[in-house]
Amino acid sequence: MLPRRLLASWAAQTRALMKWLCLIGPVAATIGSACALFLWSLDRATRLRFDHPALLYALPLAGVAIVWVYGRFGGRADGGNNLIVDQIHQPGAGVPLRMAPLILVATVVTHLFGGSAGREGTAVQLGGSLASGFSRLMRLSAAEGRLVLMAGVAAGFGAVFGTPIAGAIFALEVLSLGQVRYEALLPCLIAALVGDWTCHAWGIEHTSYAIAAGDAGFHIQGWLLAKVTAAAVILGLAGLAFSETLHAAGALVRRLCPHPLLRPVLGGLLLIALVQVLGTRDYLGLGVWSADPGAVTLPGLFQPPYRPFSWLWKALFTVVTLATGFKGGEVTPLFFIGAALGHALAGVLNAPLDLMAGLGFVGLFAAAANTPLACTLMGIELFGAAHTPYIAVACFVAYAFSGHSGIYLSQRVAVPKVGLAASLPLGGTLRQARELPLAPATLGRRFRVLLKRQLRRRNHGKMRPGITT
Repeated sequence: MLPRRLLASWAAQTRALMKWLCLIGPVAATIGSACALFLWSLDRATRLRFDHPALLYALPLAGVAIVWVYGRFGGRADGGNNLIVDQIHQPGAGVPLRMAPLILVATVVTHLFGGSAGREGTAVQLGGSLASGFSRLMRLSAAEGRLVLMAGVAAGFGAVFGTPIAGAIFALEVLSLGQVRYEALLPCLIAALVGDWTCHAWGIEHTSYAIAAGDAGFHIQGWLLAKVTAAAVILGLAGLAFSETLHAAGALVRRLCPHPLLRPVLGGLLLIALVQVLGTRDYLGLGVWSADPGAVTLPGLFQPPYRPFSWLWKALFTVVTLATGFKGGEVTPLFFIGAALGHALAGVLNAPLDLMAGLGFVGLFAAAANTPLACTLMGIELFGAAHTPYIAVACFVAYAFSGHSGIYLSQRVAVPKVGLAASLPLGGTLRQARELPLAPATLGRRFRVLLKRQLRRRNHGKMRPGITT
């Protein structure tokens, strides 16, 4: 006969499972449907842009409309992903419901006229906004509302990329460096699975990527592993550079253009100028597909011809777009930039091109978002399990070398990657951490501190009467 304590535990877990299914299921299905509408709208906007190339020249006016609408009606919704992270850590007024329609329409408009932005920010904000509204409607407690908000993020991320397991872990991992909140594991998993299933049920299909099996797989090759590690270090530094450049560019634009409505005009004109100078539109929009068979696209970076500088141009287009007030996420451009950088490194390191592009795809995202576990799982979901060791090395090493910076400055620093100045408050944010000096020679300093303590104890023992050594 089973112990009564074990039976009671099983009963409690069953009640918890049913509770979260009833709470999370409907809101995750709603988020999945919203993401399906968003992806459908994004596809139609992209096709319309290819059919009418002259739309690019209206990009400055489209940016003005976006900034004006957010300034007039957005309020706290303009906080974006960072507002959602803050509300999970410290529940307050919640995430405004108007964030969902505003970010959906603004992102579609950005892509319609040629802005280089992503879709993850939109999906996360759709999920967070709808989940927060559901929590207020159901009058959930602060603790339950926090879990539902995390589940909303998981549903949005899993649905928009078709990677539900990565979506669940992303919602847990994106909040704090070095810490995962396991109490939200079940709600986030349920939400991500339901959101992804609902999105697919509406007929939405996601882009497929493939890495040839070759001789890699679980039979690790030492020389290839060394090349992957070297590439991961570069990806980490590139993630740091992208994040810092994006934040610095935003600050520069705010200083040069104090009036918000002038910023998208500047950004739109710069993008038009870049298109004219480079003679290509390949780096506008998502970059996932193109009406031009010879264009540079994200799936095309997994195969020849060799394009060594595509990562630089896509990064430039993306920074200009996001720093000047256009809406969308950073992640899909990071996929493109990372895959293009991996593609370029494959030629330098004489490594398999498709493998390096795939590792760059997830490795740069891991570095810039500080989510190595989620990105490892995303790589497995997208590319298959054959290259798991290389995917894990790329994501973990890139994360370690990206420093205390990232695209989400509201992330908390729970476990620092390396030593930070002691002035960082407990649970300080990346916004605070990136302004602090790095503690020099961390391990040596700790050793010296321990040695001094030991000497003080020994000297104190010698001075005490009646004690011999």
